Amino acid sequence: QVQLVESGGGLVQPGGSLRLSCVASGSILSINAMGWYRQAPGKERELIADINSGGSTNYADSVKGRFTISRDNAKNTAHLQMNSLKPEDMAVYYCNAALVSSSWSLGVYWGQGTQVTVSS
Repeated sequence: QVQLVESGGGLVQPGGSLRLSCVASGSILSINAMGWYRQAPGKERELIADINSGGSTNYADSVKGRFTISRDNAKNTAHLQMNSLKPEDMAVYYCNAALVSSSWSLGVYWGQGTQVTVSS
């Protein structure tokens, strides 16, 4: 079984920072890519940042220059450093990983989500 667990969400004032973490555990052979998505109430889930096994990154325009995604391949962990947070960043943030499990099958897995609230 593969499990993704996010942490680091919470309440922050506008202009503040948060660092989200995602740990993938279980029967994992390799992780191809990890990403962060978010879903605000009444809106569709959107990709905001991803990173492949080589470290190449991709960001949504709405977070470029403010958010930074990173990963530690040895620890099957991804982080999302969020700076200059705005009220419109408030959402549930989900970690996602495309990985090969010990059964040699490629699958996409999701975490349970962590709430980020930006409010004064």
